[in-house]
Amino acid sequence: MKQKMKIGVIISTYNNPKWLEKTLIGYQYQTRPADEIIIADDGSREETRVLIESFKNRLPIRHVWHEDKGWRKWRILNAAIKASTADYLIFTDQDCIPRKDFIAVHESYAEEGYFLSGGYFKLPSDISEEITENDIASGVIFNYKWLKSKGFKWNFKCTKLSGCKAFTKLMNHITTTKASWNGMNSSTWRKNFIAANGFNNTMLYGGADREFGERLFNMGLKSKQIRYSAITLHLFHKRPYRNQEAWDYNNAVRKQTKKNKTVATESGINQI
Repeated sequence: MKQKMKIGVIISTYNNPKWLEKTLIGYQYQTRPADEIIIADDGSREETRVLIESFKNRLPIRHVWHEDKGWRKWRILNAAIKASTADYLIFTDQDCIPRKDFIAVHESYAEEGYFLSGGYFKLPSDISEEITENDIASGVIFNYKWLKSKGFKWNFKCTKLSGCKAFTKLMNHITTTKASWNGMNSSTWRKNFIAANGFNNTMLYGGADREFGERLFNMGLKSKQIRYSAITLHLFHKRPYRNQEAWDYNNAVRKQTKKNKTVATESGINQI
C-alpha cells in the first residue's frame, strides 16, 4: 500500500474566467480531492481574481499572479511551483475539465523515478459553451452518448472516453504517441521540479513544456503513458499567440538541451 502523499494541482490561466470556472468546478467533484490548487495567473484582469476568490470556500485554492507583460507563462508556473507545498504536482490548464477520477488516476500511477504523460479530448466551441455545472457534476460530459446528442460526430479519439480500465491500459500501452511532458496534463514529484530548476523562463509559446520533459529524461527519469486513463475535456479556444519566431527560438533551446544533456535550466525557479 502506498504511503499517502500530498497532491497539488497547478493550473495556468490568462484572462479566461468563463473556462476557468468550468475547470475549477471539475475539481470540486474529484473522488480524490486535491490537497492544494494553485492558479498560476499570467496577468489576468480583475474578473479572474474575483472568480478565484469565489472558490476559496469550496477548494484549497491559492492565486499566484504577476503583471501582464506579454507571454510569461513559464515564469508564473515557476512562481507557483515555488509557492507549492505538496509532495506531488499535477499540471494542467484553465480550459481542461477533469473527469472525476483525474487526480486519483495520477495518484495511482505515480512512482519514484517517473513522470506521467496525459492528454486531452478536444471539444468544439458550441459544446464548450453549453456545458453547465450540473453536467460536470454528473460526469455526463465524459459520455460519448451525451456528446453525440449535442451533434458531436464519432472519431477514433472518442475511444479515450471509454470507462473500461482494461481497454484504457491496453491503449496506453499500444499508442504510438510518445509519453512526453504535456503541460495540460502531466505530473511528477515536486523535488524533480526543484532539481530541474523548473521551466525555462526565457522560452515563449510552443514546446517549452516538452523541453522541461527532455530535461527530466536527462535527469534519468522515465515516463508513463496515461493519455487514455487521466481524462480531461479541452474547451475550445483560438491560439492567436502562435508565431514562427517563437517556435524557432524554442526549438533552438530544445536542441541545446538534448546536445548538452541539460538537467537544470539557468533561468528558472532560482530567478523568481
